[in-house]
Amino acid sequence: MAGFRDRVGQALDLRVLPQPAVVVVIGLGNDPFTVEGGTAQRSSTSPDSRPSLVASLSPGPTRIHSRDVECIEMCLSPGTAYALLDVSPHELHGAVAGLEDLWGRQERQLRERVAAATTWQKRFTLVSEFLTRRAAQGRSMTPEVAGAWDTIMAHGGRVRVNDLAASCGWSRKRLWTRFTAQIGLTPKRAAMLVRFDQAARALRAGGSAADIALAHGYADQSHLHRDVLAFAGCTPAALASL
Repeated sequence: MAGFRDRVGQALDLRVLPQPAVVVVIGLGNDPFTVEGGTAQRSSTSPDSRPSLVASLSPGPTRIHSRDVECIEMCLSPGTAYALLDVSPHELHGAVAGLEDLWGRQERQLRERVAAATTWQKRFTLVSEFLTRRAAQGRSMTPEVAGAWDTIMAHGGRVRVNDLAASCGWSRKRLWTRFTAQIGLTPKRAAMLVRFDQAARALRAGGSAADIALAHGYADQSHLHRDVLAFAGCTPAALASL
């Protein structure tokens, strides 16, 4: 959990990159976030204003704008998101959605209470207590699915679906169906996302595309190029400069 406040009045223009986490942003500023792209509730080419946001594991091409930014951001594992959001990541349809659409009046009440708190520590405490109460009433991800996700993360996405299925005693088809329903991605796509995330971090840290492709299990630099285009909508060189 992290808190952000814009002290210089610069407008936010953020390009959302896919990552292996569900990102929740509770807006506390005077202006809502404007999302350009689809939402979980409807597909639209017109901007959509939201006071708080949820970004799925692999959102489609999306930009977020706002002024007077003040917010709390949390990165949730799929299992945690499954328990806290009242929807599985699958139901977010690979998009950025409004948190109020998922939590309703509770989101508005939480946002008002957090905005009124006088310190960041008090704000974090309020959010933590709220999430603890929700988690106590939330649903749990199937242990086999949670274990498969943990394995993908531990191996940096360099795993075979057949090996994942064998490790949990399921058929490939059953793993594919249950994993997709609860995570929101197929096992193969999830592995590709985790590998992309690590490669993207390395690119933005200044590594060479050829070395990164080799280090993260891509067949060659062209393979890395195709994956970056698929997930980020830009070339590795453009991603490195973001």
